[in-house]
Amino acid sequence: MKVYINNFKLFLGLGSLFLSFYSGAQDLDQLINEAVSNSPELQKFDMQYQIASEKVNEVHVIPNTEFGFGYFVSEPETRTGAQKFKLSAKQMLPWFGNITARENYVGAMADAKYEDYAIGKRKLMASVSQSYYELYTIKAKQQVLAENISLLKTYETMALTSVEVGKTSAVSVLRLQMRQNDLQQLKDVLVQQYMAEQTKLNKLLNRDSNNNVVVIDDLVIPSEDFDGSLEQLELHPELIKYDKLYHSVEQSELLNQKESSPMIGFGLDYINVEKRPDMDFTDNGNDIIMPMVSVSIPIFNKKYKSQTKQNELQQQEIVYQKQERYNALETTLDKALKDRASARISFNTQTKNLKQAKDAESILIKSYETGIINFNDVLDIQELQLKFQMNQIEAVRAYYIQSTIINYLIQ
Repeated sequence: MKVYINNFKLFLGLGSLFLSFYSGAQDLDQLINEAVSNSPELQKFDMQYQIASEKVNEVHVIPNTEFGFGYFVSEPETRTGAQKFKLSAKQMLPWFGNITARENYVGAMADAKYEDYAIGKRKLMASVSQSYYELYTIKAKQQVLAENISLLKTYETMALTSVEVGKTSAVSVLRLQMRQNDLQQLKDVLVQQYMAEQTKLNKLLNRDSNNNVVVIDDLVIPSEDFDGSLEQLELHPELIKYDKLYHSVEQSELLNQKESSPMIGFGLDYINVEKRPDMDFTDNGNDIIMPMVSVSIPIFNKKYKSQTKQNELQQQEIVYQKQERYNALETTLDKALKDRASARISFNTQTKNLKQAKDAESILIKSYETGIINFNDVLDIQELQLKFQMNQIEAVRAYYIQSTIINYLIQ
């Protein structure tokens, strides 16, 4: 398990490696730690676990002690005198091991409740990571758009010069300007998307939505992928929770067996006897003290038999639920691994395409130096270059988003 956790820390540390080159960027690890410390949801799960744990003390009880008082309206006469009133006390005690069985059952339920905290923590860490990578994606796209707008302005200057010498028409200039307007619009839209995603991340960290979040300027796909196996998946808290629920049902059945046992009771009756005034003998007016022992036997135990049957069915249900969830998690893991591999393939392809687009751009620039340039070709190459750059950013985003999903499953 330690190896898997180290792998997760290594993955999260990739961002930190790049952050060291950008002093203004915020460390993803620090954001995750802040989210875990401040999360109301995790605090809620922690409170639920503490409440469940506290219930262990609640089961350290025995039935209430019964006290009784009776006054003889019509005083019965006995040889030793008339009976005036009666006091009684009675205490029933559960069978041996009953309270221990309750403790074990409540403790097992508390252990299962703790897994909600573990699951919530994993989900929160994944959500913070994904939001961070979304912010990086938006920022990287903004940077690419700014570079392309600047490039189009350079082309516009070249086109204006060509118009002056009669080598191209003013339409080329207008097309370049319209293209700049389109890119500026996309850039402005991304600003709004960044603000919305920043609010989402700040809320995950439980802080003011207007807090500025500065992400890294560059993020690359590592040369090697960390592995993910089904053996690691079996340690996922969503699956461990089913194991603990199964154990709690086992403890519930043990408690059911104990509760179907008899209860033993101890008591004492005291009867006040008045002296007979017309007689003088040894036991005259002696009060009556009567210790008692009682046993409560569940003769009609259909209730406990039914509970046993319910526990058996519940255990079968938990087994099916666990298998269902395991299949779903396995499917998600397999898809994430395949999508991550696809992201790497896409990134490598876009890198090749981008290099070829830049080569074509260089050829066009050289053509301008010789006095021959087609600005329609310029726009086509620029659009292709922007497309490849955007696809490259999306490939990086997809790689890290899928890696986050994989880490959620096998960390």
